[in-house]
Amino acid sequence: MPTKPAPTKDRSAVRTLLRLWPYVRPVRMRLFTAAFVAVVASCVGLVIPLVLKWMVDGPVADRDPAGVWLGALYLLLLGCAEALLFGARRWLVARPLSHVEAEMRADLYRHLQRLPVAFHDRWASGQLLSRGTTDLMLLRMFLAFPLTFLLVNGVTILVGVLIMLAQDWTLGLVILGPAVPVMVTCVVFERRYAQVARRAQDQVGDLTTVVEESVLGIRVIKGFGRHRSQARAFRELSRTLRGTELRKARLLAAIWGVIVTLPEVAIGAALVLGTVQVADGDLSAGTLVAFLSTALALRWPVDSIGFLLAMSQEAATATERYFEVMDEEPERETVTPSTAAEADDIGLRFDDVTFRYPDAPVGSPPVLDRVGLHIRPGESMALVGATGSGKTTLTALVPRLHEVTSGRITLNGEDITAMSREALRARVAVAFEEPTLFSASVGENVLMGAGDAAGEEELGRALGVAQADFAYALPQGTETQVGEQGLSLSGGQRQRLALARAVVGKPEFLVLDDPLSALDVHTEAAVEAALRRVLADTTALIVAHRPSTVLLADRVALLSGGRIAAVGTHHELLRTNAEYAHLMSGEQAGHQEDER
Repeated sequence: MPTKPAPTKDRSAVRTLLRLWPYVRPVRMRLFTAAFVAVVASCVGLVIPLVLKWMVDGPVADRDPAGVWLGALYLLLLGCAEALLFGARRWLVARPLSHVEAEMRADLYRHLQRLPVAFHDRWASGQLLSRGTTDLMLLRMFLAFPLTFLLVNGVTILVGVLIMLAQDWTLGLVILGPAVPVMVTCVVFERRYAQVARRAQDQVGDLTTVVEESVLGIRVIKGFGRHRSQARAFRELSRTLRGTELRKARLLAAIWGVIVTLPEVAIGAALVLGTVQVADGDLSAGTLVAFLSTALALRWPVDSIGFLLAMSQEAATATERYFEVMDEEPERETVTPSTAAEADDIGLRFDDVTFRYPDAPVGSPPVLDRVGLHIRPGESMALVGATGSGKTTLTALVPRLHEVTSGRITLNGEDITAMSREALRARVAVAFEEPTLFSASVGENVLMGAGDAAGEEELGRALGVAQADFAYALPQGTETQVGEQGLSLSGGQRQRLALARAVVGKPEFLVLDDPLSALDVHTEAAVEAALRRVLADTTALIVAHRPSTVLLADRVALLSGGRIAAVGTHHELLRTNAEYAHLMSGEQAGHQEDER
């Protein structure tokens, strides 16, 4: 989904860019040295007009060939020195700035891993990708070029103006004439360009999201023949982005028109006035040559103001977008004191657990409302309920993918908020209904659920429990790369690998969200038989829809309207609870229909 652009009307570009200082500080000496070298190089270039003045008023006027050749040598040496200094500047900034970019990208990735699931539910992945790629590239370019040359060109213009005033103050005032309108134009341009730059970078994120979704959903797009409509949607976004980029180009063209035309007119006026003064004998020819050479040397620093400001605004926008993510609150480790466990508190317990999503409308009912449930040690509890009753949300609270709004969840009497998330998730393993696999080998995907010491023995055991022996028949066995999202495998294969990942570490607590929904009847029966042996040694909460999955559990909890409506064995609830009987009768009918 597109993210809402942050307001830029009252934003200070300088204040925003100063937030980069913690990343720049470790390499500041090298950057300061590069800036100093660039200033020296630019000032060396301003010495050239003074040499020309000496040549015109001296050797040229005196018809001294030796002096002319000496002046030419001075000019050559000055030109070589300027070129070498600018080359040294580029060498000085290359390595440190690549380091700054790498550090910012690493920090962004680490921060994304620590942000709560609710954040990732709100943000489109394309927006996050564009911040970690395009925006950081813009920042590196800004630090490498505009940041330095805003300083260098400012110093160059100041020194150049002082040199011109020293040559002839009347011609200097003529050259300074356009200064006020140019500055006013820059202020107006900066404000307008900031808004358009932000819009363009947000649209790049939207476009990235569409591309990513189209690639991941290519089977759906092809299956429903929707490639033309997707192409139209992409073209619309692309056309919108093009319009924004053209708006940026028009603004840049407008400021260039002002900052190029007005100084050129001033130089022309100075040329006419200076020529008259030379003709009247009030000014030497060498002085006029030096004055005009200095004015022409300042053309590039003045002309570059437009795109340097544009790049600075884009960098400020990129910084703003980067810190929009970095400023998000990560998952916090709480310090809730734990108490000694009572005998009846052993196992997994939900005490008056209420949960409402952080972005839910004010006054809306909670997803879960004062849920109370106790799963005894070594017991398996099936969680049953109608679609939308909150089953998946309840299971997500155990590993703290979401935080409870009120109430508490305990493992063997210890409040889960008193544990670090790392410690909690080492004790609780989860298998989701929609399995996610990574672009890695089968073995790496499964062993992700175990410690670093796990190896082939643990992998083989987990694959056996999940009836995922098909992995050995893949082209490279368990070393086979499964591809992005594991889409090279069937839905049932992905689900079995996800189940293997959940059980490979022999967790103390197991949370399974309908882990067998994509399996055929025969494979399901084989997995259930192996899973019973695992469940005998662990405490488990299993979201179930099929009666066969329910029968894996020792007891069943019915979740209705965000509350636990009934708890008992499968057969007890069939006899005593009409809602449960209705749910199971529907599942049984569907199950029988599948078998036909």
